[in-house]
Amino acid sequence: MSRYKLIQSLTLMFGVILAAVVLSQLPVSSIKHSVSGLSVSQWLAWTVLNLIIIAAYGLRWFVLIKPLNLSVNYFQLLLIRQAGQAISFITPGPQFGGEPLQVFWLWKKFSSPGQSALLAVALDRFYELWVNFVVLLFGILILLSSPAVNYADWKSLGGILILLITLLTLMGWILIHKRQRVAGWIKRLVSRWKLNANLHDLDTHWNSMSRQLEDIVTQNKRILVLAFIVSILGWVGMLMEIGLLLSFFKISLSFSSFVFLLVAIRLAFLLPLPGGIGTLEAAVFWAFLSLELPATAAIGIIALMRLRDGVVLIANIASLRGLRIESKTS
Repeated sequence: MSRYKLIQSLTLMFGVILAAVVLSQLPVSSIKHSVSGLSVSQWLAWTVLNLIIIAAYGLRWFVLIKPLNLSVNYFQLLLIRQAGQAISFITPGPQFGGEPLQVFWLWKKFSSPGQSALLAVALDRFYELWVNFVVLLFGILILLSSPAVNYADWKSLGGILILLITLLTLMGWILIHKRQRVAGWIKRLVSRWKLNANLHDLDTHWNSMSRQLEDIVTQNKRILVLAFIVSILGWVGMLMEIGLLLSFFKISLSFSSFVFLLVAIRLAFLLPLPGGIGTLEAAVFWAFLSLELPATAAIGIIALMRLRDGVVLIANIASLRGLRIESKTS
């Protein structure tokens, strides 16, 4: 068995095992009860909305890497993204984990240069983090101006988000405008491994990747703006999904209360637990308790969100399998 097929097989096995562990923690009885109350039109609206959200984030990645001229189309990129999400969801902290495999697939499966594959994934992850933190900060600023939902130390949370956004922005600025200094640091770092075939050209690869990044920032600003717009549309889709789930249980919230619920849910997914197991449930119950909403509705919404996570996870595992099958026939 080749090294490539071995990595694919181990990845698939690892994903299936961890997915089984996560799925075993889902509230099956609550899911059954909540699902039985949905009409066909509600099912359809919810399914279409989630497909649009997934497609939007795949489109953002496709837009971002357009200047790199990689030999991968939108649907192939979406397959890689969802396969990587399968690993990310079931590793501690559901935001990260599958990136090395995404780089590997772009390089091995679609013959992308290694530095271009790494830059493609890094750009998507940077946008994911930066936009998520900015939107969360905006939500916290809204909550700071609304004493009706003063259930947490929003100032401290806002300060942490400002720090994270500043660090990310500073990192991006250094990589673009101080790339020669970074290249010099990398060259000194790898000088001790001159005889290592894998590390010998690391500084050369960095120079190539940093030039590509600089070209994207200086010559393709419209693409960066378009990717940001698509990211915001993805967030709009997530807002609509929460509103749709609330409507299933005939719950109407004020604007500030809705923002409070959204911030609680998204912060729960930033904590280092696979799939946010436990943290999501705690966040929804805390929000519902604080807003004096019925606990039965909280259980129903958690059950439906976990059903969605389970279905998406299974589909993402199928994406892993799909990449493995394609590798045999290509």
